[in-house]
Amino acid sequence: MKKLRKASSILLCLTLSASLLAACGSSKGNEDGSSASGSTNTEVKKEGFPIVEKPLTLKVMSQDAGIADWNKMPVLQEMEKLTGIKLEYQLSPIDSFETKKNLVFASGDLPDMFYAADIKSAEQVTYGTQGVLIPLEKYIDEGYAPNIKKIFDENPDIRKSFTTPDGHIYALPFIDAAAVWYRGPVWYNGEFLKALKATEPKTTEELYTYLKRVKEEDPNGNGKQDEIPLTSVKLDDLRMYFFGFWGMYNEGIYADKDGKVHYPFQEEGYKGYLTFMNRLWKEDLLDHETFSQTAEQKKAKGQNKQIALFSDYHPYFTLGGEPSGDNPLMTPVKSEIEGSPVYGKHPGISTQGTFAITNKNPAPEATMRWIDYLYSYEGSTLFSQGPEGVLWKYKDKENHVKEWLPVPGGGDRDEYRGKLTPNYGILTPGINDPEVANGLRTEFDEWIDKQNQEKLVPIGKAPFPNVYLTNEEQSEASALLSDLDTYVKQMEAKFVTGQEPLSNWDKYVAQIKKMGGDRLVELYQGAYDRWNSGK
Repeated sequence: MKKLRKASSILLCLTLSASLLAACGSSKGNEDGSSASGSTNTEVKKEGFPIVEKPLTLKVMSQDAGIADWNKMPVLQEMEKLTGIKLEYQLSPIDSFETKKNLVFASGDLPDMFYAADIKSAEQVTYGTQGVLIPLEKYIDEGYAPNIKKIFDENPDIRKSFTTPDGHIYALPFIDAAAVWYRGPVWYNGEFLKALKATEPKTTEELYTYLKRVKEEDPNGNGKQDEIPLTSVKLDDLRMYFFGFWGMYNEGIYADKDGKVHYPFQEEGYKGYLTFMNRLWKEDLLDHETFSQTAEQKKAKGQNKQIALFSDYHPYFTLGGEPSGDNPLMTPVKSEIEGSPVYGKHPGISTQGTFAITNKNPAPEATMRWIDYLYSYEGSTLFSQGPEGVLWKYKDKENHVKEWLPVPGGGDRDEYRGKLTPNYGILTPGINDPEVANGLRTEFDEWIDKQNQEKLVPIGKAPFPNVYLTNEEQSEASALLSDLDTYVKQMEAKFVTGQEPLSNWDKYVAQIKKMGGDRLVELYQGAYDRWNSGK
């Protein structure tokens, strides 16, 4: 996700939710031919707790934010008491987890389950078809995961979005039906808007005019021309939001409203984006340190009252101060492209798997019961907010209304939460049920929701469903994207800064097509059509 600091942990607190380390199981047989799931002789209850009558220990592999010892986390201790399942943890720091996960898959020295493991679509297909990850749908449909089954039954798109081409489900998503943002959006510095007596721009031309005024009219009032109209870090924080101004839903593959798949970097909308950004660069309206600065250097400029327009999860993360409604969410602006603006809305589910069971797991039924709890209101509450009586208590339990308690010993609430639960700094399995935060939401939370509903939701659409390519298609697509991504990023910087003139656009598009841009669209159009037909 993001670096572990207050900003990112709040992001995770909001975007993530119920989750825990699930005990894993397998429908595969053991080496001696016996059933893996039957080898424990453990009776598994489909309802009620504990899940198992005899104690059961399962090994789980996950990422570790490094805030607290998982063996001592109150959430995991409470989960063990509730379920009768003890977990042994195989943890790796976030920065090295991907490498460790690859080594574990390669060596065959597997845990019983993966938790918050960022299991990519290609990994699900590869290790699922090899039998390393076991199919989960049998246990879901046979009554060992009633919460997950209810979600799948009520939202068929979620089920088919995690069903691989061979018809199996090898991993579970994080689900947040209320999600709007894919990443931090773009904000105006409200003080600059007021100083210039400006209203929010509605078109790209009005946006250009406003940024020019910022540069020339001293909105921070210090008598210097030190304002930075627009800043970024390598354009990665702005790109997807700005793409919407030219009718593009994503900075990668996306499907439009008619179901046509696009690779945006070879289309006219992208040329419009590059032309605009180059115009800002030439007139010093786009920060000339965009391609060299760090996120922390960007924030320092914000706190020095220099920035007019910027991206972050919340505006006060960049500008400093406390949460408030003083700095408006940017209303996407219209360009020369017909149908603009649009907004690439979060699809409501993670695009990667957050939980899987391996063929080493002796008790898949018990594991599914365990993980299913995280997809309930009670499990979501436990894993996202910690046990009752520590950071929160019920104000009206019958109606699920809560209130905050003082942070033990003072300090930051979210950082303390990281000592209670594993759901901190990582994308975890479970569901973000809006009811979980009932009574805990601030005026700022409500203001954010209102801004989203007014400015983004009406023009929003999820760019692309979670589709699966076959092994052969995935290999081809991965190879194409590896080369294309490198080339596109290099050329974007050159076009924006003027090192490459936009008069060479046709030559650039020809190179993209030569490198497989059209073939990439063909592969994903096929996958999208399969997904859309439910096959």
